[in-house]
Amino acid sequence: MSARLYLLAAALLFSTGGAAIKATTLSSWQVASLRSLLAGVVLLVLLPESRRGWSWRVGMAGVAYAVTLVSFAVATKLTTGANAIYLQSTGPLYLLVIGPVFLRERLRRTDLWLGVAVAVGMLLFYLDPAGATATAPDPVRGNWYGALSGLGWGVTVACLRVAAREGGGSSLAPVAVGNLLAFVAALPMAWPLAMPGPVDWVALGYLGVVQIGLAYWCLTRGLRQVAAFAASALLLVEPALNPVWTWLLHGEAPSGYALAGGGIILAATLGSAWVQRDQR
Repeated sequence: MSARLYLLAAALLFSTGGAAIKATTLSSWQVASLRSLLAGVVLLVLLPESRRGWSWRVGMAGVAYAVTLVSFAVATKLTTGANAIYLQSTGPLYLLVIGPVFLRERLRRTDLWLGVAVAVGMLLFYLDPAGATATAPDPVRGNWYGALSGLGWGVTVACLRVAAREGGGSSLAPVAVGNLLAFVAALPMAWPLAMPGPVDWVALGYLGVVQIGLAYWCLTRGLRQVAAFAASALLLVEPALNPVWTWLLHGEAPSGYALAGGGIILAATLGSAWVQRDQR
């Protein structure tokens, strides 16, 4: 039970990222850069696993994870929190191509159905007629960044699989490397850095130290004792609650298209995890 509570705490902390990013007055690139700097330092200090097994494979996963981090921050600033997190959840769709071509993994019929469902859910975001709002000033461009975040996450998972097969070290090492790379990559677009106000400093500190650093601390402790399906089900709390926090704190209500698309993606992901559990 304590391990499951750690995973639930991690998912809850992860889910607050969208609302915290929208709370800042800084640009999306500034948030992406400074958040990742703080998170990278916290991970290296708090989690010794993140300092082990650095290699070129870890570096590749770190690059993909950096793309995920930066594009999600940009997407969150431009579109709704629901669109950003649901589009990031489309990572399994890209693995349908990456797995057979690059990892030599055999596709199952359930994988194909998952891909179809995720693609349908993803399409709904681009059919959404909702216009710009105060908290989502450019939803069309933001949706594309959200899709890029999903692609980055899919590649990250693929790189982690390669590293796991070949004894590539801790899965936390790419997280730390990815945050440090995200800081460097986003910095040119973030320059010149505006002086953050008090609210910005609180939000950035929360994002780096709590929403990423503490969340991964909880995640590593929970994963040690919880089976894969139970862990994946608990972690779906993140995309489920992310739009709730942005609605409560910023009055940002997701559209019907976003709710339908996100519901399809989450249901398909959970169903696929359940089927794979039965097959093992």
